Amino acid sequence: MDPLVFGLVAAAAVLHVTWNVLLKTAGDPLRAAAVGMATAAAVICPTALVVWFAVGRPPVPVEALVLSVVSGFIEAVYFALLAAAYRRGDLSIVYPLARGTAPLLAVALGTLVLGERLGQVGDLGVALLLVGLLSLQRPWRYLRASGRESGGAAGFAILTGVAIASYSAVDRVGVRQTEPWVYAGLIWASCTVFLWAYVWFYRGQVARRRLVEPVTAAPDLIGGSFSNRRAGIGGLITLGAYLMILIAFTVAPLTAVAPLRESAIVLASGWGSFRLREAADRRDAIGRITAAVLVVAGAILLALD
Repeated sequence: MDPLVFGLVAAAAVLHVTWNVLLKTAGDPLRAAAVGMATAAAVICPTALVVWFAVGRPPVPVEALVLSVVSGFIEAVYFALLAAAYRRGDLSIVYPLARGTAPLLAVALGTLVLGERLGQVGDLGVALLLVGLLSLQRPWRYLRASGRESGGAAGFAILTGVAIASYSAVDRVGVRQTEPWVYAGLIWASCTVFLWAYVWFYRGQVARRRLVEPVTAAPDLIGGSFSNRRAGIGGLITLGAYLMILIAFTVAPLTAVAPLRESAIVLASGWGSFRLREAADRRDAIGRITAAVLVVAGAILLALD
């Protein structure tokens, strides 16, 4: 692999994990996501507009506009689901489940809907993914045994993976309709609008519930400290990761970029298990990281099939 591609994708993986650590440790993951996306939009949208004027205002097809809005909406749903998962569960479980579900869903759609067939390498990849994802469910047994409730974190994480697969499919089509930087600006703008609309709607729901049931906590919005500055920095971090992957795709094929990108799963699992002390003990930590490695190995084999 070209050292430039390796460096870009590896750096993007580290940045993406950093962004997710910031979301997980934020007192309000949903608001942190909204502030982060708004901060990134304040950078990418004006930049894309200036470049668009500078290069002679190339036409932006209606299809690109429509797909960017659809993608922005799905990404807003993705952040809402991810925030719900992080409020209920561990980074070392939620992140691998969310990222690992996406390639597995893509394979299911390809084989069941499009009639595609996997080779032996792909079959092995699916098997490793399934074993890894199922192994990641085991920590919830510990949570229940110790009196800590997961509150449906695994379910939200899997739905997050469905959202990832959905907006990725839309983006594969949309990014080819216009310049990538134009499409990125459109996505960030629409996602920010949809996400903040949801935040305001949800806060209204929470306020009404508090009037009726003052003791009931809203798991997505209540508890912990919050920093707009940290959230804004996180938004810039995820923007940087996105642009690095975009550059890598221009100089390397998907089969080279995707496997290395999924290495972030192991980084997140290791950071959550040890740094955030999410694991019950060393054996539990090793089990979580091993399951994450299986998920990454499965994703790599699917990309190479």
